Amino acid sequence: MEVISTYNTLKLRTEGLYKEKGSKFIGIAQSCYSEEEAKELLSEWKKEHHQAGHLCYAYRFGKELTVFRANDDGEPSNSAGAPILGQIQSFGLTNVLIGVVRYYGGTKLGVGGLINAYRTAAKEALEKNEIIEVEVFHHFRLIFDYPIMSDIMNWLKKSNLDYKNQLFEVNCQLEVAFPLLRSEQLLAELNEFEDLSTLDLGEY
Repeated sequence: MEVISTYNTLKLRTEGLYKEKGSKFIGIAQSCYSEEEAKELLSEWKKEHHQAGHLCYAYRFGKELTVFRANDDGEPSNSAGAPILGQIQSFGLTNVLIGVVRYYGGTKLGVGGLINAYRTAAKEALEKNEIIEVEVFHHFRLIFDYPIMSDIMNWLKKSNLDYKNQLFEVNCQLEVAFPLLRSEQLLAELNEFEDLSTLDLGEY
């Protein structure tokens, strides 16, 4: 099975605009990495557009593209969230959230009109953004005794690896990110050290 070592996401937060029969649809697109983060962003967007009638959205997370959701926020079923999600899929993106705010103009658009409006607003926001390719890393917390700290630090430097959240006391800890394609080899090298344990923090 081929290892997925990169994915495409968005660099910026951008907005798109579509108008139809007095209704205004504002698409908002940006990178997002979890359902919790999505809830926070949607809450912010609702505050920004507190007079809007609807905030429909879709997201997709993970390099396997298996975590996704579409929400119609009171619009007819599959008339809003699904076409927004369709744009995420069409652009080949993950770890992304798109919301479309609707200000109602007084004239009903019908299901077909809504599908076109939500899809177009989402597309407009995406076309103004920059798609970037991101490398996937496997993150670990290393836990080791102080006497081997210099050996660990030399290994990190030799392996050209960055680290963060270091704690150097009797028991030392730090977090390190392995490029996914090198992860198996680097973990095998780590296992050569005595008095060291690793905590798997996951891939992202």
